[in-house]
Amino acid sequence: MQRIAILGASGAGKTVLARTLGDLLDLPVTHLDQLRYDSGWNVIPEPDFVAAQHQLVAGARWIVDGNSLASLPVRAAAADTVIVLDPHPLVCLTGIAARRLRYRGGQHADGVYDRVTLEVLKYAATYRARHLPRVQDCLREHATRATFVHLRSRRAVTRYVDQVRAVGRSS
Repeated sequence: MQRIAILGASGAGKTVLARTLGDLLDLPVTHLDQLRYDSGWNVIPEPDFVAAQHQLVAGARWIVDGNSLASLPVRAAAADTVIVLDPHPLVCLTGIAARRLRYRGGQHADGVYDRVTLEVLKYAATYRARHLPRVQDCLREHATRATFVHLRSRRAVTRYVDQVRAVGRSS
């Protein structure tokens, strides 16, 4: 596990898992939001966004968390591990609410911006039914060399992290 792509709905826990695995595996973590927006939190042009991802995944060791189906092939083709977080939509919505309460909006210290809009809430609520099938199709096509990990609950994420930690201790 040297090149890890973490995907999932808003509020699924991508950022927390990325930080946790980054610490456990001593891998640099990039949140896709850091590449998607400029310092004024404006969306950067798509070609620049894709070019930044190509540059990032050219590295030997990384974790990238975030979605962007349009540029997923870039990350998927380079990843050795793809983790899809797929908790129930209510868990995602609760995660969004908890993040909002914790950070009170704005940009977090790790570069992620807490922007809660109706569109974000709708995306989280419909991710499993509307977006995940397209993500899975893209992964089947582009992540042909990657190990897939599909985690459907917070408990499954905890178990997975425990397994990674145990393997790290035994090596």
